[in-house]
Amino acid sequence: MIYLDNAATTGKKPETVIKAVNNALYKLSANPGRSGHKISINAASAVYNARQKISDFFSSSGPENVVFTANCTESLNFVIKGLLERGDKCVTSDIEHNAVMRPLFSLGADIKTAAVTENEDETYENFKNIITEDTKLVICTAGSNVLGLKPPIKRIGLLCKEMGIPFAVDAAQGAGVIPINMKEYGIDYLCIAAHKGLYAPMGVGVLIADKPIKKTIIEGGTGTMSESLIQPDMMPEKFESGTVNTPAIAAISAGIDFISKKGINNIYKHEMQLCKTLYFALKNNPDVLLYTNSFNGDNYLPVISFNVKNLTSMETAAYLDGKGIAVRAGLHCAPSAHKKIGTLDIGTVRVSPSVFTTRNEIEYLIKAVNEIKYKKY
Repeated sequence: MIYLDNAATTGKKPETVIKAVNNALYKLSANPGRSGHKISINAASAVYNARQKISDFFSSSGPENVVFTANCTESLNFVIKGLLERGDKCVTSDIEHNAVMRPLFSLGADIKTAAVTENEDETYENFKNIITEDTKLVICTAGSNVLGLKPPIKRIGLLCKEMGIPFAVDAAQGAGVIPINMKEYGIDYLCIAAHKGLYAPMGVGVLIADKPIKKTIIEGGTGTMSESLIQPDMMPEKFESGTVNTPAIAAISAGIDFISKKGINNIYKHEMQLCKTLYFALKNNPDVLLYTNSFNGDNYLPVISFNVKNLTSMETAAYLDGKGIAVRAGLHCAPSAHKKIGTLDIGTVRVSPSVFTTRNEIEYLIKAVNEIKYKKY
């Protein structure tokens, strides 16, 4: 099977990541920080070392601000529900995932959306025009999981910093694929899906909170201040109730080592070149619908959405599955993006390569798509 659904989760993990998980299960299988014996201490040390590595990788203000969560969605909920009150004004983009939009809607926030276009200056102005002094939070994706479009998060973040407004980034698609420097970009809260670009297993997320979050949405045992019924206010314990996922955290550490060795710019260049090969080949097929006007420049992530005329995205994906190609079909949990491009009824076929994807695999996909028009499917 040719796996091209890496925007959902990276299908192939580096061998070093797999070894890190196995090592944690064999040698660190104790509750980190909860017991005084050697295995527990070693597990706690591994978790702390991962915090430090993550903090350094994303240039946060310190390892104590790195919180391990269940997933990126939980990280986003911690930020949104921890900072906002019902009716608070919030600015986001028109290509956000439901992991952002549903918590905002549930909270009853006053949401304003900025249109993201293929012109970075235009997108920046769209944000600038609706961010006001009474905006309580600006939250934006690092890149669309449908279109691959990248909002200019650095420029938006520096604008927020200048205005004294908290800025959060949903880095589910960007972390590990593009450089993200929290200090340089003015990012206060970074939410990460570690099982994607950081190559960890599913079931672990990261929240880096360089600014305080006033409320918690989960309370419980932290291994500290156990005599009190009040949740500790220090970081990261404030947001880490219960036992953390030590094997997955060890995997994040190994995943960052893998990215650092490969070079994040080299990973991005490889994945984007594959997407460009696919994009321009599909553009020559009159039976294929593409949803971006170009795929040049650096304002994209390695994600391509398309449809084949007269077929739903599900039908096309089923056909490709029969040819041994795994892609994603449907709305990708981002109806805002689909409304923008007019595919709310049929969804899109999404292709997302990884560092392990080869050009031959993309060529095989192109051949398979070009053959669809000859099939009575």
